[in-house]
Amino acid sequence: MNGTVFAPWLEEAHSHWNQRPMRLQHRLHEHPALQIDAVAALIERYPRNDYALVHTSRHGDGRARWREGELGSTPGREVIEAIAGGSLWLNLRQAHAHGPAYAQLLEQAYAEIAAQVPGFTAGALKMGILVSSPRAQVHYHCDLPGQLLWQIHGRKRVWVYPAAAPCLQAEWLEDIAYTGFEFSLVYDPAFDSMAVVFDLEPGQMLTWPLNAPHRVENGDCMNVSVTTEHWTPENRRAQKVHLANAVLRHRLGLRPRGRALAGPGYWAKAALQAAWRRSPWAGSTQKALRPIEFRLDPLAPGGMVDNIARTA
Repeated sequence: MNGTVFAPWLEEAHSHWNQRPMRLQHRLHEHPALQIDAVAALIERYPRNDYALVHTSRHGDGRARWREGELGSTPGREVIEAIAGGSLWLNLRQAHAHGPAYAQLLEQAYAEIAAQVPGFTAGALKMGILVSSPRAQVHYHCDLPGQLLWQIHGRKRVWVYPAAAPCLQAEWLEDIAYTGFEFSLVYDPAFDSMAVVFDLEPGQMLTWPLNAPHRVENGDCMNVSVTTEHWTPENRRAQKVHLANAVLRHRLGLRPRGRALAGPGYWAKAALQAAWRRSPWAGSTQKALRPIEFRLDPLAPGGMVDNIARTA
């Protein structure tokens, strides 16, 4: 791939960045580092602590259930073939740390955004690569940092919901900051009437307002997507307020209502969350390590062998 990451932007996209969901054109899917053979080679050298192999389903109350597994010694091409024939998704976290091509793409993408969107500044950039099965789903959730979704291979449908009640409650964001678990939102099918729905093809990407809940369903084909994450100064302030409010609710039994990102109230909460992070109690609130419940095995039914008894 030569030249820019993005296809030419429309003026409308500049003015509505982070104000409403938008589908834009990109060129990441042309890059050699994101072709199937390159992704297979990347899988083979990926460290265990930097990936998640997940099978999802739902509890009776509508909450998402994750089963986490491991790749074992399966060659990268066979991993992709197993995912293509199963009901799984593989998240290669921190891809930018495992190859200079990925780091370069990440920096270039955000440099182009900063050049096009007035006032946009972001740091702590991250890139992940998602390889997922036909008809696989990512259940209803939201993210605290800014997120972009880039389609590389295959097709998927994405529902993006308003970042406001009833689709999103402030307490849900606070609980994500407190526990680190972004799938704790409660999904109601009635929310679908408020969603903006996008069908994504290779060469298309989505951006949406900060914290907007979303869910994803793959088409009848294996998918490869890239996710990028960023923090803006406003994001970071909101994160501090979310965590402070959660500490006040869960540890002191209070019901904080203020969520200002400036002024004396904000600074008091910034100090509170900083003190909490340094405290011995902070680690106990984070989500427990998920047990490894299966190992990938292309020869097994569904591509999995169950009952691997250890933690990720």
